[in-house]
Amino acid sequence: MFALNYAHRNQLLASLPYEELRLLQPQLELVDLPLGKVIHESGVPPEFAYFPTSAIVSLVYTTEGGASSEIAMVGPEGAVGICIFMGGTSMPIRAEVCSAGMGYRLRAHAVKAAFERSDRVKYLMLCYTQALLTQISHTAVCNRHHSVDQLFCRWLLQSLDRQHGNELLMTQELIANMLGVRREGVTEAALRLQAAGIIRYARGHIWVLDRAGLEARACDCYRVVKREYDRLLPAVKAA
Repeated sequence: MFALNYAHRNQLLASLPYEELRLLQPQLELVDLPLGKVIHESGVPPEFAYFPTSAIVSLVYTTEGGASSEIAMVGPEGAVGICIFMGGTSMPIRAEVCSAGMGYRLRAHAVKAAFERSDRVKYLMLCYTQALLTQISHTAVCNRHHSVDQLFCRWLLQSLDRQHGNELLMTQELIANMLGVRREGVTEAALRLQAAGIIRYARGHIWVLDRAGLEARACDCYRVVKREYDRLLPAVKAA
């Protein structure tokens, strides 16, 4: 029963009907997700879907020239591996842990079986997919049209939403890689936020001291995406 008791830490698993979760329980495997672990490779059919409980996973696209940037992040609100039930065998992205923690994994065949036998599971996963696609599309717009400061604020807020407390264990180099910008740009943005008393930064630790101030400096992309997650995922639970 451990998985059933612990699964409430992932919003998708918590939203499943009890009977469906009970059927999946013997196949749910709680795993450690260390920083930098790649759980899905680009173009490779995934063997598992992952449901983070405390980890955060970045979905990263890499060009043929080697440049890369994050197109979405997934935490305890969601799942990694939507291609399993959307009909595709793989996706051209890499899924990499950007904040260490724990999560469940479930074999692809078990995910497909649950999706096919349960209307509730199907509805839940499609609502989540819609929210994720909103995040992907707004990340693309944000990366193209907004400043490094705005990108940095959005990224901090999205990370903060996916964990407890106000401390983030993130290096500036990692954030720069995820945003697809120069490390110096992130350093300058962090210094401006620190000077304004919004964050405190030291040795890979970022403390958010003024969330309202951070939200005021972020672009509308953050608010639009958050509204979609809030609109779709709670509605799933009440449906």
